Amino acid sequence: MLIDDDEIFTYIIKKIIEESEIAEQISIFSNGRDAINYLSEVAEEETLLPKVIFLDLNMPLLDGWGFLDEYIRLKPKMCKKINLYVITSSVSTYDHEKSKEYSDITDFIVKPLAKEKFISIVKKMSNG
Repeated sequence: MLIDDDEIFTYIIKKIIEESEIAEQISIFSNGRDAINYLSEVAEEETLLPKVIFLDLNMPLLDGWGFLDEYIRLKPKMCKKINLYVITSSVSTYDHEKSKEYSDITDFIVKPLAKEKFISIVKKMSNG
């Protein structure tokens, strides 16, 4: 799952996935609200839940921080663990430090995200 309102970034990620065949599907949401609504609907359906979420911080409707707060409330209802990566263009020390307050965040990555790193993360999730 990719939650990011940057159309160019989401297009590139989608192309990388298609060309490298590292995932069967990708769900893309341009804001945290739509992503939380989707996760709420499929919380008890393991095959519909993503293995990994790539989350941007700065988005409309519900930003990454708001998504994380909603995700934490929803997490007990979900039937499997999801690895969550913050991928942001923010170089703010505040954002990086704040991310450490969320134990659900696997890693904090500043864009641009190298293709090799992205593929490595997804392959690791697929095999694990």
